[in-house]
Amino acid sequence: MSSGREIKAALFDFDGVIADTEGQYSLFWNRMGREYLQVEGLHVHIKGQTLTHILRTYFGDRPALWSEIEERVNRFEEQMSFDYIAGIEAFAADLRHAGVSMCIVTSSNRVKMSSALRVHPDLEQTFGPILTSEDFSRSKPDPDCFLVGMERLGATPKESVIFEDSINGLRAAMASGATVIGLATTNSRHDIAPLCHRVVDDFRELNYQSINRIAKTI
Repeated sequence: MSSGREIKAALFDFDGVIADTEGQYSLFWNRMGREYLQVEGLHVHIKGQTLTHILRTYFGDRPALWSEIEERVNRFEEQMSFDYIAGIEAFAADLRHAGVSMCIVTSSNRVKMSSALRVHPDLEQTFGPILTSEDFSRSKPDPDCFLVGMERLGATPKESVIFEDSINGLRAAMASGATVIGLATTNSRHDIAPLCHRVVDDFRELNYQSINRIAKTI
């Protein structure tokens, strides 16, 4: 039986969804874990979370250390490449043609996104407004960021589709009540399949009609 859902709004995470950056972040945060915490694999736990949440959760109550790491993060992000995930531009154009409202919902801060905008100055024209960590109060896996994004677009969860790649992000997306498409760009299909309504490798297999078909099966 059809659920009656019709997609009117699309919310995109940025890293690992629009831009192929997660491999770069994995190397960086694994190095931070080794240097400051003497642990391996820190990157696995922090993906999708805001920098403030990462610092407070994993680096203790040490503001001086937070400032040092934040400075290193900013320098790193200034040098990042922001290559697009395959098919994303054509898919966004198809959504615009269908009248779908769009926005970016990222755990990154405005400083980082200013680096992305230098590489892609048409980012907002292509994907709509950019909501950063400064725009919501709770980090993923809390759904707050996506609910704020839906409100910005004037859409309900049943009218919205979210594109995510990280475990924390997918949990947040599912908790929001929207249709959720998981990108297998960062984690395996096996790992993210239970956390979304459909798994895809990239955007080349998607269009407005296909996401509406997925939504109607929920």
